[in-house]
Amino acid sequence: QVQLVESGGGLVQAGGSLRLSCAASGSIFSINAMGWYRQAPGKQRELVATIMTSGGRTNYADSVKGRFTISRDNAKNTVYLQMNSLKPEDTAIYYCNAQIAYPFTNYWGQGTQVTVSS
Repeated sequence: QVQLVESGGGLVQAGGSLRLSCAASGSIFSINAMGWYRQAPGKQRELVATIMTSGGRTNYADSVKGRFTISRDNAKNTVYLQMNSLKPEDTAIYYCNAQIAYPFTNYWGQGTQVTVSS
């Protein structure tokens, strides 16, 4: 079992910045990737960014490339999402995700609200 606790959401004006944090606990040795997803009202949950725990390879949605940066601190078992140049369309609930390969399992945090005003 993996537990994920997010923090750092809030209200910000367009063009501003926020940093999200996700602290993992439990069977963290089995995690092979972590990431951030978001879900806006009336829309499906979508991938924002992922990072591999071994090697640190990252992947971003086209809509956030150049504006968002995902990083990790293995000593703290924490993943971050630095969000710059925020746009109103970034408004959503952001969920932290941890993935285990064998058996394939997804774990989710409780979500944190990000609201960008125009």
